Amino acid sequence: MDLGQYSTEDLILTALKAEVGAKEIYSTLATGVKNAYLRGRLEFLASEEEKHERYLDGLYRDEFQGRDPVLPDSTPVPMPEVTIPSEQVPITGIFSQAMAAEKAASEFYVVMAERWAKGSEAHDMLMYFSKMEMGHYRLLETEMAAAAEFEEFDTVWPLMHAGP
Repeated sequence: MDLGQYSTEDLILTALKAEVGAKEIYSTLATGVKNAYLRGRLEFLASEEEKHERYLDGLYRDEFQGRDPVLPDSTPVPMPEVTIPSEQVPITGIFSQAMAAEKAASEFYVVMAERWAKGSEAHDMLMYFSKMEMGHYRLLETEMAAAAEFEEFDTVWPLMHAGP
């Protein structure tokens, strides 16, 4: 991923917009699923993205003398987007999009971190975010495999693992 032509401001705003979007997607998905465990995982992902958003907001303010970040309507850096169609679709399709976005975010943070000196807080935090995004990818991969199994059987078993 070549980010050399983008300003640091563009990169931070792109990251912020991506984190805000991811939080919204995971929150929306969480409200629509019946399985309590899956809902919990989606809520966890939404809360993780919100933490990233808060850090990036602070990074922006530090880099740009306390200015409030203003998210663009579209980001200058092309990144995969996740959309939830209005019609009923299998959740595996949405998970597949989310996995692509998480992987791209991981790669994005590695390259973005190069803007700061190794060992600086910003560099180290962005590298950590990169690893976290791959963790999100793996979580989604696991959930997608489980969802695919249920889609095969056309079955939804809410609270199937709940017990005494």
